[in-house]
Amino acid sequence: MRSITRLLFFLVASSVASCRTGQDVLRPDADGAVHLTVVGTNDVHGWVMTQEEKFPQGAIRYGGAAAFAGYLKLLRAENPGGVVLVDGGDLFQGTLMSNLTEGSVVIETFNALGYDAAAIGNHEFDYGPVGAPTHASQPGMDPFGALKARIAQAKFPLLSTNIYESNSRLRPSWLPGDGTVIIERKGIKIGIIGLTTPQTPTTTLPINVASLRFAPLGPEALSAARNLRARGADVVIAVVHAGGRCSETNDPSDLHTCDTETGEVFEMMKGFPYGTLDAVVAGHTHGQIGHFVNGTPVIESFALGKAFGVIDLSIDPSTRKLIRERTRIRSGIAVCETMDEATQSCDVRRLKANAAQVKPVAAKWLAQTIEPDAAIAELLWPGEARVAALQNKPLGLSVPRPLGRNYETESALGSFLADSLRTMVRADVALLNPGGLRADLGSGPLKYGAVYEVLPFDNQVATLDVTGDQLVSLVRAAYAAKKGVFQVSGLEVRLDRCPGPNRLKSVHLPGGHGVDPNVRYRVALPDFLARGGDGLGPVLATIDPRQVDLGETRASNLRDELVDFWVKNKESFVAPESGRVQFVDDGKPCQAAESHSNP
Repeated sequence: MRSITRLLFFLVASSVASCRTGQDVLRPDADGAVHLTVVGTNDVHGWVMTQEEKFPQGAIRYGGAAAFAGYLKLLRAENPGGVVLVDGGDLFQGTLMSNLTEGSVVIETFNALGYDAAAIGNHEFDYGPVGAPTHASQPGMDPFGALKARIAQAKFPLLSTNIYESNSRLRPSWLPGDGTVIIERKGIKIGIIGLTTPQTPTTTLPINVASLRFAPLGPEALSAARNLRARGADVVIAVVHAGGRCSETNDPSDLHTCDTETGEVFEMMKGFPYGTLDAVVAGHTHGQIGHFVNGTPVIESFALGKAFGVIDLSIDPSTRKLIRERTRIRSGIAVCETMDEATQSCDVRRLKANAAQVKPVAAKWLAQTIEPDAAIAELLWPGEARVAALQNKPLGLSVPRPLGRNYETESALGSFLADSLRTMVRADVALLNPGGLRADLGSGPLKYGAVYEVLPFDNQVATLDVTGDQLVSLVRAAYAAKKGVFQVSGLEVRLDRCPGPNRLKSVHLPGGHGVDPNVRYRVALPDFLARGGDGLGPVLATIDPRQVDLGETRASNLRDELVDFWVKNKESFVAPESGRVQFVDDGKPCQAAESHSNP
């Protein structure tokens, strides 16, 4: 009897012990490790719909959530229960479908895809209050109203640990938690940190974030990582709306083509103790990174829903520690619904060089055919139908030849738009920030949707009444801000080829005439710039507010005013003569590749 009692006691005790410790027992895969697949996207900017380019033999379809879901399906089948899906921020702003719903359609799509977390990007603040105004123009309007609505709608956390109220120095009460979250996959506790670029006050409407402070990334990331480890996180991932650029990604250990001295994500990681972070998904610069930085894998995969990246992590089941030598990186993976049969590519820019030879076939990845998700396509259909009429609205105008943009120099599109703005407002000078131009303008009959893709921001037309000295100071600040090459009309500028605080070498009126310091000049520009965006704040702070008209009483926005102006004047859309922006090349190489963000 005693032996039976002892046996029963042993069995019960074993059962209880098993219940207590079962959650700590990890089941390794065949190679003896537990595998996690971190899938990262960034800078979707509302492009959840499929894009298409027609060729003689058919259409290349690329990007969008439905096709991306097909890639996710393969990854989730390859590693059941082990996929972590995150985004590096800037979910909104850039398409009619996103902007008309203030990002709601994006959140709905991300919910369906099963995202685990996303960083809060600078463009998450663009919509301002709920409804039409892009900023709190009346008492009682909440500048964070639209963002709060999207946070409430999301089934995943929108994270940022470095946002504080300027006055109280506390976290805003409307931001849930501390900007981190812990999730679990395969018994592994995964801490996720969200971070937002400190550039945000100059890369969204400054008035929308005037009450906030964005703390430096490095100290915030280090503190958050330590707190997550203390709370039991086995793995720590950062989703960071701050990035960099690398021109080559063939060797993930070779950083010599990366902007390691100026890229925000690289600066963030300087001085981190080894192993502070186990993976980083970056964003903001629309570039590509697929490298190990201080032993930590970092990915960034372009923008607009056209690509994603993967970090494969292996964990020792006995120690719950990362087996770092087994970490693998894949960045910039193109999202294709169809691809060219010969090149296995859906990169339409490259395919156009041999358009007649392009033969579209169903896309394949990991030796399997990509099947777009029908449920997500159905989810998006009402939104696409809603904007189709506006998107395809003919303007009765034609573009004889494509007008392209260029972030790094003068462009045909930038000069054309600046000339249009200056003429429309009857100004002496017009300034456009290159990050405000989001697409090229193709040839053929012009439709409203094409203009919207070029100018998706609901900026107002602003004007400044400034002296010649103030004009020169404004132009100097524009080119010193490392925000690309501003597009100008009514000016001729000479620049150092390398970005820097003294980049502007000279500025003249057309024909080489000097800017008279005692003459007043009328300057037309988007209100984003007139409110201090892209580094113009310090100069504008020295200008009497009575000299600044933010366009708040104008009946429409910059984009729609330009459309009306072109239609009324039967615009010909001919590229202006080049030469208003020229570089002074002293033959010296730039010290490091600059990281340019797209506001």
